[in-house]
Amino acid sequence: MPPLPQQPHLPPLPRPAALLCDMDGTLVDTEHAWLDTVAGFLRTQGSPADAGTLAPFAGAALADAADRLVRDGLTSLSPAQAVARLDREFTARVAAGVAVQPGALRLLDRARALGVPTALVTASERHVADLVLDTLGRHRFDTSVASGETERGKPHPDPYLAAAAALGVAAPDCLAVEDTPTGAAAALAAGCHLLAVPSVPGIEPGPRTVLVTSLTEADLAETAR
Repeated sequence: MPPLPQQPHLPPLPRPAALLCDMDGTLVDTEHAWLDTVAGFLRTQGSPADAGTLAPFAGAALADAADRLVRDGLTSLSPAQAVARLDREFTARVAAGVAVQPGALRLLDRARALGVPTALVTASERHVADLVLDTLGRHRFDTSVASGETERGKPHPDPYLAAAAALGVAAPDCLAVEDTPTGAAAALAAGCHLLAVPSVPGIEPGPRTVLVTSLTEADLAETAR
C-alpha cells in the first residue's frame, strides 16, 4: 500500500457526540483472518485467491460475500451453503483468539474518560461480534450493531444511522472509525466524520475524512466540534 496522505503530527480530533467504531481490521486484527477465510474457501472451489479477487471482500458482510462468490462464478455452492462454510471457518478463527489493534483500547478509554458514548458497528455476525466484545471489554461500549440488525448493511448508511439513533445523537456529530472502503462509504453516507486507518487501498482523504496509519496516532480533544 502506498504511503497515506496524512498529517505528520495529527492534532487531537474535536470531541464528537459519539464514537462509532468498526470492528474487523479497525479495533481487532480480524480483517486478515476474514480475507484468509475467503481465500481458503476460494481454493477449495478451484477459484483464484489473488489480491485482486480478494479486494472486494474486504469489509463485506457474510451474506454479501456469499452472494458475490455465487454471482461472480467463484463457487458452485448456493449462497446459503457458502455462508455456512465461511461463517464456520471465520468464527473458529476468531474464537481461537484475536489481537487488539495498537491504540484501539487507548482510543476507546479516552472516549470513556471524556464521556463520549461509544458504539461497535460491524459487518460481522452477532455471535462473532459478541466474541470480540468479550475481548475488548463490553464496558467500553454503550451499544453495538451487527450484521443483519439493520435493513441494509455496509456500504449503506443504515448501521451507522442505527448506532447514532441508539445513542441519541445525530450521525453528522459523530466520529466513525473504519479501515475499508466499504465501511468508509457507509460512515460517510450516514453523514459521519471519518477517522480512517486503512487495511486495504481505496479510502481517500476529504473534508470529513482523516487518514492515519495506526490508531496510536489518533486522540480526542477535550473540546467538542
